Amino acid sequence: MTDNAIDSAHFRTVMGHFATGVTIVTSSFGQQPIGCTVNAFTSVSLHPPLVLVSLAEQSRTLAAITTRDVFGINMLAWRQRHLAQQFAAASDDRFTEVPYRLECGVPVLEGAMAAAVCEVERAIVVADHVLVLGRPQWFDCADSPDPVIFFGGWYQTFSRMGEG
Repeated sequence: MTDNAIDSAHFRTVMGHFATGVTIVTSSFGQQPIGCTVNAFTSVSLHPPLVLVSLAEQSRTLAAITTRDVFGINMLAWRQRHLAQQFAAASDDRFTEVPYRLECGVPVLEGAMAAAVCEVERAIVVADHVLVLGRPQWFDCADSPDPVIFFGGWYQTFSRMGEG
């Protein structure tokens, strides 16, 4: 089977049936914070701790990450869902009116459900994306039961059910 055998629009629809978390991946060029919305994020290993993000080859955020060899992962809470759209839009300054602080020199969004700062372990080019493996150097989490998830082409959330 060739790559042309699968229609990319149909493939996107099929993949939309898999619920994912929503993150903002951050880094910086000099003093300028930079970031983008990413739902292709996962843990890879506990020993050693490693995570993976997938970024488009043309991404300015990826360029900053590969220049600095460090990046942040910000897992969004439902109250931050507007940031998912803001950081996905084509814009020179996605950080406009977005409170953040620096952890290990990397922008971390205030109010993120969880966050980590990672050192680049390896970057692997695959098709039109780059898979970036990162080793966490700092992390923190808040007690927030309402994450942003992406499912069926929409940002959604869920409430904890059946606890106990």
